[in-house]
Amino acid sequence: MSLVLDPAAQDLLFREARTANTFTDEPVTDEQVQAIYDLVKYGPTSMNQSPLRITLVRSAEARERLVQHLGDGNKKKTAAAPLVAILSADNEFHDELPQLFPHFPAAKGFFGERSVRESSAALNATLQAAYFIIGVRAAGLAAGPMTGLDFEGVRKEFLDDDHTPLMVVNIGKPGEDAWFPRSPRLEADQVITTV
Repeated sequence: MSLVLDPAAQDLLFREARTANTFTDEPVTDEQVQAIYDLVKYGPTSMNQSPLRITLVRSAEARERLVQHLGDGNKKKTAAAPLVAILSADNEFHDELPQLFPHFPAAKGFFGERSVRESSAALNATLQAAYFIIGVRAAGLAAGPMTGLDFEGVRKEFLDDDHTPLMVVNIGKPGEDAWFPRSPRLEADQVITTV
């Protein structure tokens, strides 16, 4: 067995993948969402923290409530997407550390202060959000992640004070003219330093 993904899989996840802006009307099933989560839950985080929370927006009423909190350029895309996920960070993630990091029982105590929890939750849930986008692609769907939104409005509308919204992700099969042209990327020598 090769430990390197074949080029087609690499293309699917990275080189050919883009943020989708249109989708078909084919539904995204609960089974597909479960399959996505069953992949992304294995992505590494600090101390195996799992602060990512996923709120699926399926009903027309909930979709309408969400769209009002999005930037103008994102409203139409989200209104038409088969499924929308609000990704947030659970700032009380430390309550699960005894289950998730059992070999170090004192781990929960590292996060007694709210500001420490919020910082760690934001970092690790953002890592998990990136895994989520890759998981959507691995499941043969397209993702349209967006941060052009009223974060406080989304929090008040869908979450609570213990959850911090990170992004909204439209999910589905890509529709007609789904992709903008590929934007430039930095080359390795612009990013990598060896010391």
